[in-house]
Amino acid sequence: MTTRYLLFPLSFVFGLAAAAVAPTLAQAQQLELPRPSPTAKVSQMVGLTEVSVEYSSPAVKGRKIWGELIPLDKLWRAGANAATKVTFSKDVTVGDKPVPAGSYALFAIPGKDSWTLILNKNPNQGGTGQYKQELDQLRITAQPQAIAMRERLAYIFSGTSESSTSLDLEWEKLRVSLPIKANTDAQVQASLKSLEDGGWRPYNSAARYLLESKKDYDRALRLVDRSLGMKEDFFNVFTKAQLLAAKGKPSDGCALAQKAKSLGEKEKADDFFMADEVKKALADWKCR
Repeated sequence: MTTRYLLFPLSFVFGLAAAAVAPTLAQAQQLELPRPSPTAKVSQMVGLTEVSVEYSSPAVKGRKIWGELIPLDKLWRAGANAATKVTFSKDVTVGDKPVPAGSYALFAIPGKDSWTLILNKNPNQGGTGQYKQELDQLRITAQPQAIAMRERLAYIFSGTSESSTSLDLEWEKLRVSLPIKANTDAQVQASLKSLEDGGWRPYNSAARYLLESKKDYDRALRLVDRSLGMKEDFFNVFTKAQLLAAKGKPSDGCALAQKAKSLGEKEKADDFFMADEVKKALADWKCR
């Protein structure tokens, strides 16, 4: 029996080997792993203004952060990877300085006893290499505070009200805060001035805002009267009753509260959503 051998060029043999390895290389290139400093975004409504922060979140990993990994008295991106970005949907005040609506890069210069926080007009920076001081919108001084251990850097909103919030940077055992004030009152007043005739509800809503904010009751009464001139509903009738009580005239509000109760009881049970509040007011105001 004769044995036959097939001879192939070396190039063909190596080609087969490369083809066998190629899928493995492609799979390695598609491998997905967690980022050491994952990206994050947080946002907060402050009255009518949205404040948002986009950043990367590094971890401590047993390292000494302040004074070693992050040098003191040197510009820092206030995060990792690209510069941290802060966006305001409307004009705000940071510290005591006005800041127009828009996006800004947030930088910091950490110090032993105080920090400098910087909002820079170029929001899309890869770090500190593109930073130009002449583009600073503002610089403010902040005092670091001691906190419990936080492994990953995080931005947190605290003490939020209708007109202010604190944007806190927390990492390792330190917190530093950026105080932000929104121009909520001015924005609401502008909205009231431009209020178009959209039926009774917008005027009642505007009146309730002033009532609940304990501001300008006389203007609120004018607004709710305009609402009542379009339609009497238990909601706007009770709004006026509450305004009169807020002005120190609960006895004047009693008749309106009774009327609101009567109007509400004609509605479906689920629609009279202020039933308990009306009942309580009648008792608190000692209405007969």
